[in-house]
Amino acid sequence: MQVVYECCCGLDVHKTKVVACLITSGKGGRPPKEIRTFGTTTGELNLLSDWLSAAGCTHVAMESTGVYWKPVYYILEGNFELLGVNARDVKQVPGRKTDVSDAEWIADLLRHGLLRGSFVPPKPIRELRALTRHRKTWVREKARAINRIQKVLEDANIKLASVASNILGASGRAILQALAQGANDTCMPWRNWLRAPYVPNWPKKRPSPEWWNPTTVFSSSNTWPTCQEPVKMSCHGCGIIRPAG
Repeated sequence: MQVVYECCCGLDVHKTKVVACLITSGKGGRPPKEIRTFGTTTGELNLLSDWLSAAGCTHVAMESTGVYWKPVYYILEGNFELLGVNARDVKQVPGRKTDVSDAEWIADLLRHGLLRGSFVPPKPIRELRALTRHRKTWVREKARAINRIQKVLEDANIKLASVASNILGASGRAILQALAQGANDTCMPWRNWLRAPYVPNWPKKRPSPEWWNPTTVFSSSNTWPTCQEPVKMSCHGCGIIRPAG
């Protein structure tokens, strides 16, 4: 069979070790093979890179399964022509299977040009992809947390989602915090719990009602106000709860 790469290496990557099989060109007969085992720490992988460079290796192949191959690929990147191949393409005939035989098999296939490397994007693309995937994970986690809160509220028959468009908005969080602190006065205007006044759809030049006094209605303290006596409230159709009378 035709030899494509005179000096190449096949790697069998594991969690704690890397078995390397280096094949060089020989004068007739079977090509010489050198087998070495390295660790997966950065220092050990640098030793692997130095050994391959000293031997004149040009191409390196490894299985791209799991995540163990990534540190090896990243350290050897730029010094050799790397091929991360699919495990289906290097599958051996069923029988005795060892780490050394796997490395030799990968090296033999690479030497004769029978392996096709998978696409590995360049480093800037990999970093951007990792960032976007991490953000996507946290967005999904946030949605799951909101759904769990909504489920707990519905189990307790608290219809917060029926009166608040966003249960984790400013109003929703204020109500949830009040409930967590034991507020249960239904006669008390719920807008007194908010940290800032709520003015729905008011024109900028419209004057505030005379009864409005933010200094007394809204307190900057962390304690929630309590209702000592029933307060009669009425709504005049504008979304603002005003004292009756």
